[in-house]
Amino acid sequence: MISKNFQRFELKPFLIEALDAQGFSMPTEIQERLIPAIANKRDVIGQSQTGTGKTLAFLLPMLNRIDPERAEVQAVITAPTRELASQLFQEVKKLLEFDQTGIQAKLLVGGTDRARTIEGLKTQPHLVVGTAGRLADLVDEGALKVYTADMLVVDEADQMLDMGFIEEVDRVASRMAEQLQMMVFSATVPEKLQPFLKKYMQDPRHVHVEPKHVTAVKIEHRIVPLRHREKLSFLVELAQSLNPYLAIIFTNTKEQADEVADAMLAANLNVERLHGGLQPRQRKQVMKLVNDVKVQFLVATDLAARGIDVKGVSHIINYGLPQDLDFYIHRVGRTGRAGADGIAYTIYEEQDQNAVAKLQKRGIHFTFYDFRQNTWTKLDKAPLGVPGQRKPRRKGDAPVETGVKPAQKRTGGKAVAKAKKVKPAYKKKARFKQEKEAKRQRRSAARNKK
Repeated sequence: MISKNFQRFELKPFLIEALDAQGFSMPTEIQERLIPAIANKRDVIGQSQTGTGKTLAFLLPMLNRIDPERAEVQAVITAPTRELASQLFQEVKKLLEFDQTGIQAKLLVGGTDRARTIEGLKTQPHLVVGTAGRLADLVDEGALKVYTADMLVVDEADQMLDMGFIEEVDRVASRMAEQLQMMVFSATVPEKLQPFLKKYMQDPRHVHVEPKHVTAVKIEHRIVPLRHREKLSFLVELAQSLNPYLAIIFTNTKEQADEVADAMLAANLNVERLHGGLQPRQRKQVMKLVNDVKVQFLVATDLAARGIDVKGVSHIINYGLPQDLDFYIHRVGRTGRAGADGIAYTIYEEQDQNAVAKLQKRGIHFTFYDFRQNTWTKLDKAPLGVPGQRKPRRKGDAPVETGVKPAQKRTGGKAVAKAKKVKPAYKKKARFKQEKEAKRQRRSAARNKK
């Protein structure tokens, strides 16, 4: 029974019941290592990739500690994007499904009616989940009273730093209880994050969970060389050749995302787009369509790669490789989840050579395919310009057939193939011929003088 695995954390019955209902059978490594520390009010840093169970690692002990009799804010969870905040809030709701004690939670994100949000805060919730900017604004206005809260989670902290939201998190944290327990979760812990961590954390328990494999085992990573084809048209043809349950096409900019989505719409494909240039209401509508399985292709920027749990993704297509190669891992991590198969395609151009080589060093094994005239062909070796993945040669191995013609040299203005074989002692024989010719010429010259 699940309760035997989780009850040793001394969780309240409604949490055990919620875990049973969701089918969680065993705590993950990060849950095993962090739940006791969080329950003991220690500051923690959880460093792990998506899919390691970090969300439950902090939600379970936080909800377990909330006192429903205290009608005040006791815990705050911040996230870098509205989508991620909404996803975290949905996880909170699942865990509160069987709660009979009256714990109140509220989602606070931008893009919603401000006046209605402030009106709803006349009764302060026990737990709030929100984006850093909206939380900071509500705290500054005095609508959200966080001075009573002694638990703060900063989720996806490295992305929060990259997007410039750490200052807003600081504004919220500085208004919270003096004895503040901070929990920071992040795929990486950059040096620039250290001043913020040192300001609020005392002797944090730092747990770094390394994935057994850099990506899920059942993901096939395919490289498809663009060669001299027009990229947008080639992508549309590639997409048309697939029949995905759901495919996410990743682009590096929102402008690219719009170009790709427009081209796919023109080809009558069932496609939606998701990027930071959309209005909050539009992004919410897109996510609803995706979750309701009404979309076959989703064109997205890396906004959707971090933390967003879109179920049923069968294919990933990289329209371009990201500058930060960690995002390749996050992108392909959208597929091959829960033991399912997945395929990640990367449209390869010459400038991608170094990036592919670095991914190979990280343990990504690529297979090489070409796509022409609506037909997929598996290539025996890496196409020209793509870093290969050949085994190192050992002494005595047969020479590798490269397909390269013998070197050529020019003689008398004509290209002449260099001799494939050189006879033994050719230098000695050539010197003998030269000496013999010189003697002949001397004898001839002597006869002419006579």
